[in-house]
Amino acid sequence: MARLEAPLPFPVGAGTEDTVESGRSRFARLPWTAFAIIVIMVTVAVFAPVLAPHSPTEQSLPDKLKPPAWQAGGSSEHLLGTDVLGRDMLSRLIYGARVSLTVAACALLSGGTIGLAVGILAGYLGGRSDSFLMRVVDATLTFPTILIALLLAVSLGAGLGTIVLAVTVIIWARFARVVRGEVLGVKARDFVALARVHGCSHLRIMARHIVPNVMNTFMVLMTLHIGFVIIVEASLSFLGAGIPPPTPSWGQMVADGRSHIASAWWIAVVPGTAIMLVVLAFNLFGDWLRDWLDPRLRSCSR
Repeated sequence: MARLEAPLPFPVGAGTEDTVESGRSRFARLPWTAFAIIVIMVTVAVFAPVLAPHSPTEQSLPDKLKPPAWQAGGSSEHLLGTDVLGRDMLSRLIYGARVSLTVAACALLSGGTIGLAVGILAGYLGGRSDSFLMRVVDATLTFPTILIALLLAVSLGAGLGTIVLAVTVIIWARFARVVRGEVLGVKARDFVALARVHGCSHLRIMARHIVPNVMNTFMVLMTLHIGFVIIVEASLSFLGAGIPPPTPSWGQMVADGRSHIASAWWIAVVPGTAIMLVVLAFNLFGDWLRDWLDPRLRSCSR
């Protein structure tokens, strides 16, 4: 007697193919232009001494206010022109990228780590510890960002370390607030309750079960706040409380060119455009990273 075989309700191997196609579609939605801008900025910042055609601080008054190479009076020796002291704009732009990236990396590592630790402690411990830590976070978030940075810069003196400290004081509370909300959701899951039943210590539960489940959110926050840190650093340098001259900074370059905007527009427009493009690129990349790491958003987009 012949055996009847019922057809499967789904094709064999469909799950694997769907997973591969889903991964390809997610990477297809990667903002390639923003990604290219980020790669260029990182490369330029790392290899600034090699890529810069001139010294960023060397002055040459006979060459001052030379326009970019594509304008009348410009030359290929200074592709983006020179400033009021004859310094090469392209070289200063390249070294300014290194300053912005250094501040962003140091401030986010320090501020993000503090915020991650405070958020995990507040969310996991709960009770009075949570209330006290969140009141400190609320108090920190009420102060204007630039005001705190200016007070620290004026009291401690302008410099790279002061800017990193100022941004760290500002940014840790943003991380703590978001991470604490994630921890509250993770703490209520069954695997955390099972770890408690097995007698795991609080420190072990936080390290082995809480931290890995909030790292996706933490990485997205890090990416989204890079643009914020770059703007804060540029704002402080623009106001004269950032990186002291002659070290080039994008905000300081914009400030140097504001009084010559009518006659030498490139002094302010070139670094201003660089700030706009880099901040926009990091924000777009952060939005994509959030969608890529969140399984709920991935399932909705399929």
